[in-house]
Amino acid sequence: MENHNNIQPSSRLNPLDNFLFYKVFGEKGSETQLISFLNAVLGHAGVFSGKEPIKSVDIREDKEHLKEVLNGKSCILDVLAILEDGVRVNIEVQIRDEHNMDRRSLFYWSRIYSKSLNEGQDYKELPNVIAVNLVDFNFPKQGGFHTCFHLREDADPSIILTEAMEIHFINMVKWRKIKGKDIRGDSLHRWLTWLNDSSPPELVEEVINMDLSILTANEKQSLLDATDDELWLYLLRKEMYEHDQVSRLNNAQRKGERKGERKGEKRGLETAKLEIARNLLAKGSTFEFVQEITGLDMETIEKL
Repeated sequence: MENHNNIQPSSRLNPLDNFLFYKVFGEKGSETQLISFLNAVLGHAGVFSGKEPIKSVDIREDKEHLKEVLNGKSCILDVLAILEDGVRVNIEVQIRDEHNMDRRSLFYWSRIYSKSLNEGQDYKELPNVIAVNLVDFNFPKQGGFHTCFHLREDADPSIILTEAMEIHFINMVKWRKIKGKDIRGDSLHRWLTWLNDSSPPELVEEVINMDLSILTANEKQSLLDATDDELWLYLLRKEMYEHDQVSRLNNAQRKGERKGERKGEKRGLETAKLEIARNLLAKGSTFEFVQEITGLDMETIEKL
């Protein structure tokens, strides 16, 4: 890929972006911050209650999935890790409310649970699976900002059918409404302060100085700058996708023939590509790089 060092990212990228979250927590070498975050979540829910906090994790990377994201085929990435006792932990980040979060989380949980059994193994070999969902919308509507679910008996909730299933939801909308967040005494509040892209810069700086693991996560994200080809390819294609989605929504609201709507969608996407191309050229990118990102023909790019 051509040099594009002149392109500058925004002052602080959103840590809750799926791709960025994966790069900070889901790659080999991210164990320090992942362990700290998981301990904050599970400790906050009282899951440990006599158990030792997590000391080591085995991060399972999915490079093929990452490749699909960079090619614009998906915008979902999950972080999967195996704890020292064999428990699987899956973290999902969802920013938009697709009104299916309950079933979606069950699907991801069941996928990991069922794939953990090798041929010839007994069902008792199936490991416990913990799902952690970070959502930037109001779900679930009941309960606090951090809810945790198990399979319990209806008449007597103290009876748990199995420890195999554990599903957490971190509701960022409810968390933001909390007054007097305890960033000194609660590590989860510190992590959510850093993960919240609307946190005041001075507060972000404070939690970074308080917690070495958050400092490590922040430094890793800071390294994802204009020299990271993967990041820029993702962000630019994501921008084109969002332009296209806006165009589709606008056209769906318009009255008229389907033919006219299809033409409008196409024009919207082409307009987005031209806008991105102009921005890249203004930053000093080469014609070849602009063509690779936007798919525009060279003659169109030269005219810009």
